[in-house]
Amino acid sequence: MTPESKADHAYRILTDRLAEGVYLPGHRLVIDRLVREHGISSIPWREALRRLEAEGWVDIIPNAGAVVRAFTTDDQLSTMRVLGRLEPLAIALSAPHLDAGEIAAARELEDQAQAALVDFDAAGFAMLDRAFHSLLRAHCPDARLTAMVDAESLRLAMMDRVLPAHAPGRVAATPKEHADLLALIESGACADEVEEAARAHRLRTVAAIEAAVTAG
Repeated sequence: MTPESKADHAYRILTDRLAEGVYLPGHRLVIDRLVREHGISSIPWREALRRLEAEGWVDIIPNAGAVVRAFTTDDQLSTMRVLGRLEPLAIALSAPHLDAGEIAAARELEDQAQAALVDFDAAGFAMLDRAFHSLLRAHCPDARLTAMVDAESLRLAMMDRVLPAHAPGRVAATPKEHADLLALIESGACADEVEEAARAHRLRTVAAIEAAVTAG
């Protein structure tokens, strides 16, 4: 395995903090502070921030430095459309490699998610929902596809923290759709059938948000 470069390490630190909600829109990423906190020189941080700028995570403003981008509902819908096309393929490619233990773990995540709903724990539900999807695509053999899906999933996780819930009714439909998808995978359904079910699940949420925004 190729050793991780300092720029890659800096990039991973930043993306982890974005995923965890430590850095929210409007947060300034000050290179001098990052150098002091992590003991990595300024050049890798500059490379990592340019990479984040290219990926649409930050805006680099002259004389102000890097600022975490604010996102709109249009950004959210765009990300969900992309994820709704890419992730189902990753799940379909991963499905034949999921073993019985992983299927059981996915069902346990779904049970925990439903418990979070009962407790009105929206943040907990969202975290468990992301873990469920991540587990289903964990064995995707296409590294490039996996990287793209992971990037879009990270972006959506951040948006979900800062944008209002436009389609809360979709949450109630999630458990059955997840159960149906797991049943397909467990039965050894063909890749096209698994992909179609996963895509329909994602795109129903897109349609619900679009309808809510139009009505509002």
